[in-house]
Amino acid sequence: MEKKGALDLNIFSKIHDILAHHVDNVGSQSEEPHSQPETLSLENLSSDHLELQHVALLISEISGISKSDIKKITSELIEGLENTRVDDSAKPTNGDSKTSDEAKDSPDNVKKPDTVAMPEDFRCPISLELMRDPVIVSTGQTYERAFIQRWIDGGNRTCPKTQQKLQNLTLTPNYVLRSLILQWCEEKGIEPPTRSKYEGSSVEVGEDRLAIEALVRNLSCSSLDERKSAAAEIRSLAKKSTDNRMLLAESGAIPALVKLLSSKDPKTQEHAVTSLLNLSIYDQNKELIVVGGAIVPIIQVLRTGSMEARENAAAAIFSLSLIDDNKIMIGSTPGAIEALVELLKSGSSRGRKDAATALFNLCIYQANKVRAVRAGILSPLVQMLQDSSSTGATDEALTILSVLVSHHECKTAIAKAHTIPFLIDLLRSSQARNKENAAAILLALCKKDAQNLACIGRLGAQIPLTELSKTGSDRAKRKATSLLEHLSKLQRS
Repeated sequence: MEKKGALDLNIFSKIHDILAHHVDNVGSQSEEPHSQPETLSLENLSSDHLELQHVALLISEISGISKSDIKKITSELIEGLENTRVDDSAKPTNGDSKTSDEAKDSPDNVKKPDTVAMPEDFRCPISLELMRDPVIVSTGQTYERAFIQRWIDGGNRTCPKTQQKLQNLTLTPNYVLRSLILQWCEEKGIEPPTRSKYEGSSVEVGEDRLAIEALVRNLSCSSLDERKSAAAEIRSLAKKSTDNRMLLAESGAIPALVKLLSSKDPKTQEHAVTSLLNLSIYDQNKELIVVGGAIVPIIQVLRTGSMEARENAAAAIFSLSLIDDNKIMIGSTPGAIEALVELLKSGSSRGRKDAATALFNLCIYQANKVRAVRAGILSPLVQMLQDSSSTGATDEALTILSVLVSHHECKTAIAKAHTIPFLIDLLRSSQARNKENAAAILLALCKKDAQNLACIGRLGAQIPLTELSKTGSDRAKRKATSLLEHLSKLQRS
């Protein structure tokens, strides 16, 4: 009798076949007006069928199939399940099967993972296939990278297997499991897993690695128009999916794009820096971009490129600086923080926002706080505090100041930049979140600094602080109450 695990493999294979058939044919079917979407009736389904349905729902969502089609798919799956059981019962006995010698000589006798009992831990819970690049999500579950990334790219923020909320979107390589999978493949004489047939499905150039490689080669050809066109197409592909970002990087796009950052043609330069920004969304590409020597030319684009190129260069710096080691490298690169501060001062609305985001992230690293202050960041931040037309600008300025004020030298510079009056004004008239952040910054400025404390007392901070201590958020109440206590002690002394 065949083991249940082997039967399940046939069933799951049938699931993939049906779903693939549905995806291939959905475009060729004529559209008909639909009545209210049909809902699945669960009353007559067995426990096996229910489990099958849940798997179908999950795979359908990953595959982009509409919910209105799931009932039809589930019916086909159940029919496939029954047929599979019939097929299994009708299999010939050993006496009717080929001899062992004939089986060895058969071209169909190539060992595949499905022909041997595979440990369940080696399967991706989404694709149900042997994993080639297993990664761990924040819930501790392991998935094939391409499939869980596609799940996340689709806007999902829960673990597919446990339905728990993902506390973060970090995908940590599971090197131990990958090593075990490779060892198992070697022991069983199985070809190690390669790129799944489901990966790369969103690549729009024929789903063909050769086409991608040809596109990458065009980045280095002698014709400017061809280089520009290739960079524009790669920019578009890299924006659309993780699969594309992986395949482009594997095909050598990153070094070629880094060279194009120095192009004298503004549009080619813009396409190159934006392509690198889009590629950097995939974490493993961040390291490749930095190792490829992209930081210095990206900073040069930030200084001298078109406004859109400068904006995207700032966004690229933010993306790359999400890795802590890169914060140190970028911050210590001559001209990097200065170029971001200049964009913060004189850039477009979007450019200033991109610069503010990058500067905030860089200034999480202590040494970069001082560099930013010495580069003149406080002047545009004070201007942003006064910009009543843009709540976003005020919020961004307060966020950066709240990071800078934790450094002693920066704290002194913030007070000398005459920020205290503007922070008190925000206590009176700003939104709740900005009041909270303004109170937190004021408290940091006044700790162990009687001069700053006396200043906020003279400027009438007691009234808005008292109001905030009663009506603000829990954090705002704590900050306001602490400041009022310090002011009270100062008046008694």
